[in-house]
Amino acid sequence: MTDTPKTETGKHDRAARNFYPAEEEAQFSKSQPHVTPQTLDPAYELAFQDRDFLLREELRPVRFQLELLKPEMLLDEAGVGSTLVIYGSARIPPPHSVETALEGASDLPERDRRVVKNLAAKAKYYQEAYDLARLASEKAIVEDGKRQFVVCSGGGPSIMEAANKGAHDVGAETIGLNIVLPHEQAPNSYVTPHLSFQFHYFALRKMHFLLRARAVAVFPGGFGTFDEFFELLTLIQTGKMKPMPILLFGKEFWTRVIDFEALADEGTIGHKDLELFRWCETADEAWGHIADFYKFEV
Repeated sequence: MTDTPKTETGKHDRAARNFYPAEEEAQFSKSQPHVTPQTLDPAYELAFQDRDFLLREELRPVRFQLELLKPEMLLDEAGVGSTLVIYGSARIPPPHSVETALEGASDLPERDRRVVKNLAAKAKYYQEAYDLARLASEKAIVEDGKRQFVVCSGGGPSIMEAANKGAHDVGAETIGLNIVLPHEQAPNSYVTPHLSFQFHYFALRKMHFLLRARAVAVFPGGFGTFDEFFELLTLIQTGKMKPMPILLFGKEFWTRVIDFEALADEGTIGHKDLELFRWCETADEAWGHIADFYKFEV
């Protein structure tokens, strides 16, 4: 019979693991002195270290699980209890870039000039996203030993950058959930490095946006923002998620691109469904809705 492992004092440690951790086993495997056709073949490589094997089509369920587990475990280890999620465009310029953007558009065709002008008009939302993230981070709310309303964005530029920057500038940690895309992109510089995650699957990324969300602010945006916003509405409308503050910034934009009242009048949603979100124009107004929902002081 094999003896149980001993501690430094020489006593047997009955709580010790009976098997070596995977990390140690991997080291044992690398240190094997025998080089033969068998040990050189990919079939002999440990499955969890075999990158080609892990990337096979049949291993997609395993990759799903890994993308679910990694951020969940690291956020838990970082003491993140809940998040304030901020969605929004990757194209809206910060206020200090508006003048340059408009000047650069002067020689463009009329339609392109109009697009630049429309984006420039939304630069105020960069500031509001920054202010909301800063305000939530300054509150530094802690419950049950966990940090609450930790700012979380998609980790990219524009509105996402503003959110991460607002938290960063008051010394708070902030989360970025990036996605691998065909064109070059990288996390903005304000995301806390050990809370910067990269996803292959949109589905898992969207799940992580909402797993810890305690409030969600939605700023003007494109297909990605629409996708995230409407999935959140659907989950709450159907009872798959508990209600939470959904703060919709930019009534002029949203009512121009979506006729919410028409949807209700057509009967495809209920008029009461329009109460799932609250219109906002300022960070203070948004935080007021959050405080009212959770019954704490502004």
